[in-house]
Amino acid sequence: MTPDAADAIADCVLETFDSLPDKRKPRARGDGAREWIPLAGIVLAKDGQLSCVSLGTGMKCLPSNKLPLAHGNVLHDWHAEVLTLRAFNRFLVDQCLRFLTPLHQSSHYIRQRPHEERTKADFQPFALKDGVKIFMYCSEAPCGDASMELVIDRQEDATPWATPVPTMSSYPDGSEVDKGEVVSALRGRSHFSHLGAVRCKPSRPDAPPTLSKSCTDKLALTQMTSLLSSLPSLLISPRDIYLDSLIVPQSQLVPSAYERAFSHTGRLQHLSPETTSKWAGGYSWNGFQVHSTQREFAWSRRMVGSNEKAVSSNMSAVWTPEWQETLIGGTLQGRKQLDPRGASSICRSSVWRAAVQVAGLVGVPVLAQALGQGRYKDVKEHVLLTARRRVKEDVRREGLKGWVENTGDDEFALGQD
Repeated sequence: MTPDAADAIADCVLETFDSLPDKRKPRARGDGAREWIPLAGIVLAKDGQLSCVSLGTGMKCLPSNKLPLAHGNVLHDWHAEVLTLRAFNRFLVDQCLRFLTPLHQSSHYIRQRPHEERTKADFQPFALKDGVKIFMYCSEAPCGDASMELVIDRQEDATPWATPVPTMSSYPDGSEVDKGEVVSALRGRSHFSHLGAVRCKPSRPDAPPTLSKSCTDKLALTQMTSLLSSLPSLLISPRDIYLDSLIVPQSQLVPSAYERAFSHTGRLQHLSPETTSKWAGGYSWNGFQVHSTQREFAWSRRMVGSNEKAVSSNMSAVWTPEWQETLIGGTLQGRKQLDPRGASSICRSSVWRAAVQVAGLVGVPVLAQALGQGRYKDVKEHVLLTARRRVKEDVRREGLKGWVENTGDDEFALGQD
C-alpha cells in the first residue's frame, strides 16, 4: 500500500468524524484541560471508491461484577476499536434487512447467495460482494501487546517488575493447558516488560477489573474468526470478511510490536497449518497488513498542548450511514446504565433482535430455529456455530494462550428487562 492510499483511508474516517454533530465529540473545557479520545473506523473499498461504514470513539469497559446485571443491554467494552467492529456488524445486518424488506434498495456490499452456493457447513444466505476490501483506521495503537513498547517509553521507571508473572495450568472449564503452564492474561499494563501476552482491560490498576481482552488480542483473533461476531455469522458468510489492512499514525507504529502481536512469526507462530487446514465454514488464517499514515486525529492524546492537562473523555460516539449514537457507560446518553431503554443499537440484545428479523424474512427455517432459542447463551452454543467455536478454541490454545472467556451476560432472553 502506498503512503497516499493509507492517508486516503485515514482521511475517510477522519472526515466522517468531523461531520458528526458537536454533541458526539469531546467537550471543550475552560479549566486548562483538554479531553482526548481514541477513534477507529472501518472503510470499505469497491470499484475505486472508499466509504466509511462504521466509526467509534471510546476507551472504557464494564466491570466484571456488572455483567450479570447487563441483560444484553449494556456494552461490555466501548473501546473505539470494539465499537467500530460492533457497528460494522450491525451495518451488515442492517444491509441484509434492507435487502429483504419491500421496495428494498440493493446493497453495494452485500449479496444474497443462491441455494446452489450454500452447503451444510457454509450455510449463510448472504455474503460480501466480490471485489470489496476492508480497511480499519485507528488513531492510537490498539491497547495490549501492540502498544507495549509505547507504554514502556512513557514509564517514569521502566525497570521490569520483580514479581513473577501469573500462570495457569488449566482453564476455567477444567481442561488442562497444553505443555504444563502458560502465562495467564495480564491485567492492563502490569508486567509491561513481558511481551507477547494476552492482556485484559482496563489499563489503570485502580479501575475495577474486567476480563475484556485488549483490542490487540481481539483484532488478532479476527484474523481467524473474521470480523463477524457470532450472531451475524449465522446470516453472512465469514469467507471474505477479513481485514485487509490496519492503518495507524506513524507515531503509533512500532513495527516489531505489531509483528509480534499479529503475525505468524510472532505469538501466533504455534497456530499450525495442520490445525488451520481442518477449519470449515469459510474460516481460515487471513493476516492483515499494517501501514502508517501521517494523519493525526484532532482529539488524540498527542494533540494536547504542553500547557494543557490531558483528560480522557467519558463519552463515546458510534456511527454508521444509517444511524448514530452517543454513549456513556456503555448505554445511550441520558439513560441510566442498566435501563433497558438505554440499549445501544450494537449491544447484544439489539443485534440479536435484528438478526431474528433477518432470519424471519429470509425464509431459512434452520436459521430461525437457531436464533429463536430462549437464551442468548443457547444461540451461542447452537450447532450452526460449531465451526466458529472450534476456530476460537484452537486460536486460544495454540496462539493467544492465557485467554479466559468473559462470561456473565449470556442468560438473558429477548425482551427481558
